[in-house]
Amino acid sequence: MNHDFRYVVAYKPFGVLCAPRDRLNRPNLTTLGIPPTLKPAGRLDRDSEGLVIATDDGLLIHRLTHPQYRHPKTYLVQVLGMPTLETLNHLRAGVEIKFGRTQPADVELLTAIPALPPFPNPLPAPDKTSYLRIILYEGMNRQIKRMTAAVGHPTVRLMRVAIGALKLPSTFHPGQWRDLTPIERGLILESVGLRSSRF
Repeated sequence: MNHDFRYVVAYKPFGVLCAPRDRLNRPNLTTLGIPPTLKPAGRLDRDSEGLVIATDDGLLIHRLTHPQYRHPKTYLVQVLGMPTLETLNHLRAGVEIKFGRTQPADVELLTAIPALPPFPNPLPAPDKTSYLRIILYEGMNRQIKRMTAAVGHPTVRLMRVAIGALKLPSTFHPGQWRDLTPIERGLILESVGLRSSRF
């Protein structure tokens, strides 16, 4: 039994690389103060934002990121235009993108604009965009952006708000991070079948 692993939750801001370091010295997770020994369990693009779990527990990283475990990840997605029911069903069933056909996903058109922190870049007027909640069970490169583009509704803002049962803390601001609480740690480990071997 190993009690020495460390697990942190972070709100990765827009423009920050989801990596412990960068050869070009661009802002990264270490810039936020996260120890470089902790690696992200699933990446977010530099122009995406939201929940990141960073840890030195390699088995947890594998379980959270390998497609065979189908671990759900939830995103709020602002897209251009107003997707029709047919388009939403297309996204749910799977669409053809660069890497093949996507697996079925949960897709919901939100009826209200979610409360999100200010965005550093100009965004289209609210009446020109819609918000979706998308839950993926896989993680191809830039998958959501490729999916929404494939159905004619390019993504303009993308934020990950949950990994499994672990949600981005509602009090977090971009760049904030902390260690997982014992309850949060138990939730995420139990969800991938590791609780008994980590406690």
